Amino acid sequence: MTPFRTARPTATGATTALVVCAALATLVAAAPAPAAPLVPAARQGGPGPLPAVTPRAETATLYDDEQGGNANADDPAIWRNPASPDDSLVIATAKEGGLRVYDLDARPVQSLPAPPAPGPDDAPGRFNNVDLVHGVRLHRGGTADLAVTSDRGHDRLRIHRIDPSRPGGPLTDVTDPAAPRVFSADQDEVDEQATAYGLATWTDRRSGRSYALASRRNRTSVALLELLPTRSGTVTYRKVRSLDLPSAFRLPDGTSWTPCGEPGELPQVEGMVVDPADGTLYAGQEDVGIWRMPADLRGKPVLVDKVREYGVPGTYDEESEECAPGEDPGFGGTRIAADVEGLTLLPERNGDRYLLASSQGDDTFAVYAHRAGRENGGGRENRAGREDRPLPRYAGGFRVTAASATLDGSEACDGAAVMHEPLGSRYPGGLLVVQDGSATPAQDGREATGFKFVDLRKVRGALGLTGAGGKTGTEKVAE
Repeated sequence: MTPFRTARPTATGATTALVVCAALATLVAAAPAPAAPLVPAARQGGPGPLPAVTPRAETATLYDDEQGGNANADDPAIWRNPASPDDSLVIATAKEGGLRVYDLDARPVQSLPAPPAPGPDDAPGRFNNVDLVHGVRLHRGGTADLAVTSDRGHDRLRIHRIDPSRPGGPLTDVTDPAAPRVFSADQDEVDEQATAYGLATWTDRRSGRSYALASRRNRTSVALLELLPTRSGTVTYRKVRSLDLPSAFRLPDGTSWTPCGEPGELPQVEGMVVDPADGTLYAGQEDVGIWRMPADLRGKPVLVDKVREYGVPGTYDEESEECAPGEDPGFGGTRIAADVEGLTLLPERNGDRYLLASSQGDDTFAVYAHRAGRENGGGRENRAGREDRPLPRYAGGFRVTAASATLDGSEACDGAAVMHEPLGSRYPGGLLVVQDGSATPAQDGREATGFKFVDLRKVRGALGLTGAGGKTGTEKVAE
């Protein structure tokens, strides 16, 4: 990434990227006008500070160095054990450190290494994002839940079967050995690392087919990949189609703008989530904003919200490898500070859904409300009209802050995941897991990351949402 010089330092002395990627092509996208509030002004954030929630647990710190196995926490997914919710799992990526599995107390259950480099000069496996698919019918072993991961190092998807009763750990690699590269034509192109990056999964309710959507590092591309069980019991995939988001934007003053970054790089997408109710994909283009589009990639993308830095010119300095920002023309949004990162979806029993977005540049989370039925034609899946539905509206925000001197909050958050269903005695109101890009206390000079577990009732309370059983979430949550 290529940060502005105004980026604030992290605990390790590194800077958090605020605006990255340059443009190779010029496309034009219209940005939406600000939507009217959907909730009372008291929950809009306003000029005052956002409410804070505290974590209940945290994973052991991961260190991105040789001693720590080059492990760097990135993206979580929550698997609910339907037979025993107390034994549910959090599956998380650690980049070159592979996959980590935790129980609901954030204790390690299993660690799976990323694949080695195919050659001495090639990149090793690097697990970036993870999402889950439920009820996939395999040719051997019946129906299974799967964890699907983007392997950025090898430009492939990795698929693991989830079986909590399996001796040695719940995850088993069922990736077909012949699974193709996602974007690259050959190993030389893989080594350039414009590879599979962000990831979300989706099961089409009409056809029953399951898919992964993968974004491309340093490009604007998103690919739709159908997951295909093989006769040998493994899982492969095929590319159905792809879509390129804009890399340049026409501003209200008639000028064209592209996010500043290293020459040759485009503004990439990472955080993605699909609303299973209507097959809508939300995709975070890190230095631009949040897009909405059909998950089948057949429709026109529409911007839901823009980052504050949208439209700010920048000059790339090769010596410092940073961008110096120019004067802000005032065309950006007000809720998200670049990068926009992890996206996750909180569904309600009445069909309403809340999109949670990590605003990495200011350590906050923005929440957008989508009213099912009352705003989208009764929840009908009208492909031709998807782009005309009202956009989700800002409904508030929050921070994840320290619970104690030894249990810190979340800073520079990458991935996030919500589970709204009860998870046994520990999280009867659901769970939010967020990445912490600056875990503390950390050892001197080491890049430290991890994951924080937050009782979802606290988030509901901070936002004034009605939780399970009609409560607002403001009731006391025992630690």
